Amino acid sequence: MDLKKIGKFIAFLRKENGYTQEQLGEKIGVTNKTISRWETGV
Repeated sequence: MDLKKIGKFIAFLRKENGYTQEQLGEKIGVTNKTISRWETGV
């Protein structure tokens, strides 16, 4: 599984839907820092 590819896909979908990392985090119950880590593959 390529975490960087998955992260880029998450970022793409988030931006396509007009959400900030903070807004997406609130919707799914995680922090914006978690979203950032997912998107960077860390």
